[in-house]
Amino acid sequence: MEPIIPQKRQCLSSLKSPTFKRIEGKLIILVCFFSILTAHSQQSHTIAPTAVTIKTADSLNPILQIARGIQDPIFQQIFQSPDKYRLQILYTQINRDKNNRPHFTTYSYHLNPSSYFNPASTVKMPLSFLSLEKLHHLIRYGVNKDSYMLTDSSYTAQQKIDKDSTSASGYPSIAAYIKRIFLVSDNDAYNRLYEFLGQQYIQRRLNELGYTHTRINRRFYPMNEDQNRHTNRIRFLLNAGQPQLLYTQPPAYNKDSFSYGPAVLIGKGHMDASDSLIQGPFDFTRGNETTLTDLTEMLKSVLFPEAVTPGRRFNLSAADRKFLLQYMSQYPSETNYPKYDTSKFFDSFTKFFFRNKGPHLPSYVRAFNKPGWSYGFLTNVSYIADFKHHVEFMLSCTLYVNEDGIINDNKYDYDTLGFPFMTQLGQGIYQYELHRIKKYDPNLSAFRLNYEKRDPLDTRAMIQDIAD
Repeated sequence: MEPIIPQKRQCLSSLKSPTFKRIEGKLIILVCFFSILTAHSQQSHTIAPTAVTIKTADSLNPILQIARGIQDPIFQQIFQSPDKYRLQILYTQINRDKNNRPHFTTYSYHLNPSSYFNPASTVKMPLSFLSLEKLHHLIRYGVNKDSYMLTDSSYTAQQKIDKDSTSASGYPSIAAYIKRIFLVSDNDAYNRLYEFLGQQYIQRRLNELGYTHTRINRRFYPMNEDQNRHTNRIRFLLNAGQPQLLYTQPPAYNKDSFSYGPAVLIGKGHMDASDSLIQGPFDFTRGNETTLTDLTEMLKSVLFPEAVTPGRRFNLSAADRKFLLQYMSQYPSETNYPKYDTSKFFDSFTKFFFRNKGPHLPSYVRAFNKPGWSYGFLTNVSYIADFKHHVEFMLSCTLYVNEDGIINDNKYDYDTLGFPFMTQLGQGIYQYELHRIKKYDPNLSAFRLNYEKRDPLDTRAMIQDIAD
């Protein structure tokens, strides 16, 4: 569905544009789209781009002003009750200088790192980054992302995986798992990466990179805490000719302790493992945890590695980064392996800020993102690029939509509340960005990619279901 496009990307001529000057930063505030105030920072040229978060008064926060222009009742219901819906929003404007270097201005709404949300599938994003990073330590053995990866069962409740019917080779690999994670948010793929990395490596590396508010200590599979500390033996095989062993990673056990904060109890009731209703809240205290800021900064570090300090960058090659960008933004309908049923896994299936606009995004727009949904929590961390109108921005949002207050009953309000809100928010920011004045239009060629094309002669059955 095509968005409403303004004839000119400029302020409405009928509006006056009062200008305020600030000695540092030269902050210019113009009355523009939606008759609102927004901040646009014209920074002096620096050697390297910087990420700056500006805390403004409410009257200068574009999130608030844009929200007031959205008349949708569902959007207003949630936006006006941020505590009830555990709503948090981060919106980052990107302004390029004359050398096309990005400068960031981030605004927030109801952001609170102490307010818990279940990260759900968003944790698959850093594990994908870490997996490609860890492979660099195995290059000397001839292992790469396409090497066949066989997962053995070496402790209770573990699974043995030596085939992958969704891949072109019929074998599992790091590359195949990452594709499944970003295309449709496959849980089994996440579990395999968790086991490849190991619980200890995950936590130590995230802490080393400065993502200290993130804890990833559980698979998406019924296991207790001890079982999640144990990870499988993994073998990598040559992915050409007769498979031969390249490297064996032994089983691992994490002896490190975790520091859990105050109890996180949510809901008025929950379903237990036997599907019986238990009166009382569900305990999230010891599970996976992150913050919207950590997730946003992780994504930014891959999209704009030059914009973060070296110590906070994942150790990724140019080829790694290109691979990630492709499958963050490629659609199931463009993909041959895995071959998903596009009536179920439509183009906007994981593109929450466009999802309720229809099954397809505009041809000139790509969303580089990772969403998550579980227990009534809905989260999306995204970078949007519009190549036709020279628009780019980052937008992250999390909210909780579970009107009956029962956890684990699979009766959540994603379709009636969550997705409509996400779409209204995304479209409101997008329309605002279409009108926002920038001194220099961005050159987005770094994000233009050659995507696959579905083979029309392929008669294989399409994949109907996934572990999500």
